[in-house]
Amino acid sequence: MDIETRAQEFEQALRRAGVRITRQRAALLRVLAGAGDHPDANQLYQRASEAGAGVSLATVYRTLSALETQGVILKLEFEGEPARFEPADGRHHDHMIDVETGEVMEFVNERIERLQAEIAAEMGYEIVRHRLELYVRRKT
Repeated sequence: MDIETRAQEFEQALRRAGVRITRQRAALLRVLAGAGDHPDANQLYQRASEAGAGVSLATVYRTLSALETQGVILKLEFEGEPARFEPADGRHHDHMIDVETGEVMEFVNERIERLQAEIAAEMGYEIVRHRLELYVRRKT
């Protein structure tokens, strides 16, 4: 999905939640829509400020909360890190978190998915949803 389409999706979600779309909030939505990483609220605030949005940190938090409530973004809470955010676009993926740099990488591995399903089935269950987080460091 391109940045403008995603920003419009975020804007529509806020309107459904009864949130007024100000110039600052619209700029924040474009920053969030264009984020190729998993930014936290402070990073979004800094990026929006650098883009000239003039948005407050409180507005960033309120906007993220409303978007999460509307189900268009996911709040990711990794050990020892501030909450990060990503679009809830429905495509499943897992995360690797570099414990030294904080970098978050997405990955999909069919072998892991099959193994998880097999383990659940062996125990008489089916997976409804899951999250896998691998905390990693580069080998030296």
